[in-house]
Parts: sequence; structure tokens; C-alpha cells
Amino acid sequence: MPVNLFIYGTLMRGQPRHSALRLQTFVAEVRTAPDYRLFNTGTYPALVEAPDGRLIEGELWMVSDACLNALDRIEGVAEGLYERRTVALLPPHNGLNAEAYFYLHSTQDFPDCGTRWT
Repeated sequence: MPVNLFIYGTLMRGQPRHSALRLQTFVAEVRTAPDYRLFNTGTYPALVEAPDGRLIEGELWMVSDACLNALDRIEGVAEGLYERRTVALLPPHNGLNAEAYFYLHSTQDFPDCGTRWT
């Protein structure tokens, strides 16, 4: 069953890992509810939930189960780097059940990206 996936970094169009989404369906450019912060780890972004959150800009894709399994490997889910869970989007996409990859480590020493990684 396809999953709506919010992406905000290296998987986005024009970014180094975008090829992992070949054969998947681009839905729209979207923004999250203001519940998150985005940090620059140096080579990739880190999305976290935050009480002082911002709207984060990204892309919404519909991805297959097979692609999602591959993306979980790319994003280091089994190693505990990221966790995939529900993300809140702004209208008109707020009614969709969408997921995103959330960073599981401290972002204390990383610079804030604002609303967009690139």
C-alpha cells in the first residue's frame, strides 16, 4: 500500500539521493505545521519535533512499500539514526496521513536551517 512521505533534504528533487525515488509519484511541494525544527548536520538535514517549531518546506511523495523499505535502509532506521513517523502538514494537504524521517540524536551543536535545508 503506498505511503505519503514528506521529504526535506537529500531525497528532494535535484539532491544527491533523489534517484532513490525513481518510479515514485511526486504529489506537491508542501509545508509542515509549525511543530518542527530543521538542523544542518553538515552533509544532511535533521528534522526534529520542537515546542518552538517552524513551518518546514519540502516535498510530498507517494512511495511504494518496496521503495519505503529501501529508504529506511538509506536513512539508517535500523541503526537508530532516523525514525519514520507521522508528520503534520498544512492545508490543503493536512488531511493526508503523511510520514517523515525524524532524527533521533541531539541537534545541540548543529546550525538551524530555518524553514528549508537547501
